[in-house]
Amino acid sequence: MSKVLLPVDGSANSLGAVRHVVNQFMGNHDLEVHLLHVRTPLTQHAARFLSRSTRMRFHRDEAEKALAPAREMLKRFGVPFTEHVELGDRAQMITRAAQRLNADQIVMGTARKNSLTRLLEDSVTNGVLELTQVPVQVVAGESVSSLERYGVPAGVAAALALAIVAID
Repeated sequence: MSKVLLPVDGSANSLGAVRHVVNQFMGNHDLEVHLLHVRTPLTQHAARFLSRSTRMRFHRDEAEKALAPAREMLKRFGVPFTEHVELGDRAQMITRAAQRLNADQIVMGTARKNSLTRLLEDSVTNGVLELTQVPVQVVAGESVSSLERYGVPAGVAAALALAIVAID
């Protein structure tokens, strides 16, 4: 039996990874699927105004929203799965879950981004690829918006130009 860790965040791109795993399952019913959602903790500033139970309820509700579409798709196609919810850095928690579960592979959906955008953003996919020893199958999803594709590099170029002017 092959163990597959399937991190999801509720996005269309993560649902592409779910569809990919469903297709794998149709060809091989010996897959053990572990659906994972990782919540980023609230900042200390925000957390100090909320009780622990309120924070936990918030994270549980948000995890439910993120897991629901993936859960529905897996159930519709008869794919058995186990759900996991973690709290922490996404890339680190995905890597730890893969180790803890002895996963044979991680299947992740990702947006199509250029290299500069991936470098500047905190890409979960890149983080997992750097941290894990488990094979990662990346399912390319939708392209990012034009603003993200061109705006981020243009913003970086403008910031560098301002820094150079400020230094002179």
